[in-house]
Amino acid sequence: MNLLQKFQRNDVRIALNFVLLGVFLAHSAGLLPLPLIGFLENYAYDARMLVSMEPGQDPRIVIVDIDEKSLAEDGRWPWSRNRMAQLLDNLFDEYHVALIGFDVLFAEPDTSSGLGILEQLAQGELSQDTDFHRQLDTLRERLNYDGIFARSMAGRPVILGYYFGQAGIGSSDIRSGALPPPLFDGAGFPTAKDIPQAFGYGANLREFQDSAMGAGHFNPSIDADGIVRRVPMLQRFDGNLYESLSLAMARRVLGTDEIEPVFVTDVTGNYEKLEALIMGRVTIPVDAASQALVTYRGRKSSFPYVSASDVLHRRADATVLEDAIVLVGTSAPGLFDLRATPVQNKYPGVEIHANVIAGILDNNIKQRPAWVRGVEFVNILVAGVAIMISIPFLTPLWSMAFAGSLLLGSVAVNYAVWQQGNTVVPIAATIILILFQFLINMSYGFFFERRNKGLITELFGQYVPPELVEEMSEDPGAYKADAEERELTVLFSDVRGFTTLSEGLTPKELSALMNEFLTHLTSVIHQHRGTIDKYMGDAVMAFWGAPVRDDEHTRHALMAGLAMVEKMYALQDDFEARGWPRLAIGVGINTGVMSVGNMGSKFRTAYTLIGDEVNLGSRLEGLTKQYGVDLIVGENVVKVLPDYVFRELDLVQVKGKHKPIAIYEPLAEAHGVSNEEQQELDLHGVALREYRAQHWDQAETLFKQMQQQYGERDLYKIYLDRLAYFRKNPPGAVWDGVFVFTVK
Repeated sequence: MNLLQKFQRNDVRIALNFVLLGVFLAHSAGLLPLPLIGFLENYAYDARMLVSMEPGQDPRIVIVDIDEKSLAEDGRWPWSRNRMAQLLDNLFDEYHVALIGFDVLFAEPDTSSGLGILEQLAQGELSQDTDFHRQLDTLRERLNYDGIFARSMAGRPVILGYYFGQAGIGSSDIRSGALPPPLFDGAGFPTAKDIPQAFGYGANLREFQDSAMGAGHFNPSIDADGIVRRVPMLQRFDGNLYESLSLAMARRVLGTDEIEPVFVTDVTGNYEKLEALIMGRVTIPVDAASQALVTYRGRKSSFPYVSASDVLHRRADATVLEDAIVLVGTSAPGLFDLRATPVQNKYPGVEIHANVIAGILDNNIKQRPAWVRGVEFVNILVAGVAIMISIPFLTPLWSMAFAGSLLLGSVAVNYAVWQQGNTVVPIAATIILILFQFLINMSYGFFFERRNKGLITELFGQYVPPELVEEMSEDPGAYKADAEERELTVLFSDVRGFTTLSEGLTPKELSALMNEFLTHLTSVIHQHRGTIDKYMGDAVMAFWGAPVRDDEHTRHALMAGLAMVEKMYALQDDFEARGWPRLAIGVGINTGVMSVGNMGSKFRTAYTLIGDEVNLGSRLEGLTKQYGVDLIVGENVVKVLPDYVFRELDLVQVKGKHKPIAIYEPLAEAHGVSNEEQQELDLHGVALREYRAQHWDQAETLFKQMQQQYGERDLYKIYLDRLAYFRKNPPGAVWDGVFVFTVK
C-alpha cells in the first residue's frame, strides 16, 4: 500500500485529528477558550509545584502561631490587647526578632479591661465620689489596653495587616479603620485600571496604624477552583494603589522604599501592561492585575512554627526566633484562616505570606510572561501534526509507544523550563490533545459508566441529598452500610404542642400541613449536607458526618439547626394565611461518638444511628420546652465551635444519664453579636456563678436586673423560681449546681 492509499484509508481519522487540532490551536490563540483546559492547566500547575517542593524549613521566617494550644492555654481569640502587647515585647526584648508582621486584624477597640464600665460609673452614679475618681485616674492608663498595645508597637519594625472588600463578596463596601498611605498614586500608573478595584476595607484602628511602621493587605487571589496560587501585590482603592502584607514586609527587610514598575507594550504599540515590580536587586514578576505566583516551598511547616503561648510564657527556643522575620497568624481551624493551595488542601493563610516573602527575598518568583502563549501554540501544533501524520504508518502498539514518548518528552521539557528557567509555560492543552488524539485513533474512547452511581443511589439515595450521592459515586468503594463507630453530630426536631394543633384540622389538612412543613425542613438539612435518618410523625432526626465524612459536621449541623428555626418563623405568616396554625419547633443538637450503619432485622433494615450521644441529642430537644428556647446544644458542640457565641442555660442531669452536662443556646457567630447582647451574656455568666455558689441574694438581684433591662425570658423566671425554692430548701454544702430532670 503506497503513501497515498494509506492516507485515503485513514481519511476519517485524519479529518477528526485535524478538527481536534484546530480546536486546540484556537483555544491557545484565545479565539475559542475552553474552560476545561483552564481547570486542567491549574491542576498541571499544582502538580509541578508539588514535584518541585524543597525539603526542610526556611529558618529566616518564623510563624508565631495562635494555635489550638495557645487558645487552650491563654483563652479564646480575640485576646486582650495588653496580652498582644506582651507578645510584642517578648518577641523584641526577649527574643530579638528583626521584623514582625500581623496576619490578623485589630479593627475593634478592646473593652475587656472594664475601663468603659468604670468610665460610665464615673459619669453616673459615682460622679461625686472623689476617691473613686482618684483611683480611676490611677488605673486609666493601665486599663487602656489599646494604648498599651499601640505604645508597644511605636518605634518598632511592625507591619500590620488589613483586607479590602471585593465586589460581590459579603459587605464589600464597608469601610472600617484607618488605611496606611498608598504605595502608588493610581493617576500616574499607566495600567492602574487593570488592577481590581476594591469597594471597601477592614483596617486597623487609627491608633495602631499610626504606631506601626507600615501595613499591607492580606487579600489572596482565589482561582475558580478555590485554590490560592497567586497573591495581588497591589490593590486599587479610591484611585490609589496599596501594597500587600508580603510586599510591605519584604521592602522593610530589603531596606528599600522605591519600587519601579515595569510595563510592556502590546504588538500594536497602543497599550502598556504591567509585567514586574523591581526593588533594587529583586524583580517580582506579576500579571496585568499585579498578581504574583506563590512559590510554595512545601506543605505546612515549611517555616518554623512557634506557639504564641510559648512566646507569651517565655518558653520558646530563642535560637529559632533571634533575628527572624516573624509573621503572627493562626493555624487553628476554628479561626478560619485555612486555605486550599496547590500543595495542601488546608493550609494556613499566614504561611502563604511567608512563601511570598521568601520568594521575593530569593528573587525566585516564577514568571508567566505573555510570550509563553506563543510557545504553547507551537507545542500544540508540533505534537498534533506529529501524531496526525504518524497514523497511516504505525501499528497500534507503536502508536501507543509514540504517543507515550511524545507525552513524556513534552512534560519533561516543560518541567525543565519550570525548574531551570523559573517560567510557567502552559502544558495542559498539549497533554490533553495528545491523549484525545491517541484515544480517537485507537478507538478506545469510552463513556463513563453509571453502574457505580446506581449502587450508591440504591444504598443511600433515600437518606442523603442528591449532590452528596454524586460526590459518593466518585469513590463508591469508600462507602459501606456496615455499622461502625464515628464522631458524628445528630439533630432532633419536634413540633411543639402538635397533638393540640392537630385536633383543629381534618386529616387531609393535617397531611398537607406536615408535608409542606417537613419538606422545607428537609430542604434546609440537605442544603447543609445532612443525612435524614427518619421522620417520626411531626419529628425529624438527621445527622452529619456519615455516610460522607465531614470534618465540619458540627458546624454544618448547627448552621442547619439555626436555619430550620429561621425557616419556621418565615413560614408562620404564610401558614396562618392558609388557615393553618402557626407552628413552633424545638431543636436539639449533640456531637459525640455514635454507631452508624444499617440496623434492623432480617425483614427490614435502615441506615441509622444509635448510642448514648444520640439519646442525649433527643433529650436536648425535649429540654427546649423547659427553657423556652428554640434550640439547645450539648457541651461538645460548644467545644468544637469556639467562633460561635452561646448562652449557657444550665448544668443538668437528664433522665437516663448519670453524668451532668452543660447545655447551651446558640446565638450567632462571634462577629454577629451586638455589644448589648454581649453585655447581657456577661451579666448572665456572673449570675450563674453566684447561683451555683449559693449566693442567693446576689443571684436574685442579677436575674431581676436582666429581666428589667433585657425583657422577660423564661430562663430568668426559671432561675428566680429556683432561688425562691432553694431559700426554703437549701441544696446542701456539697451541691454542684446540677439540676436533675426526672422526665424526658
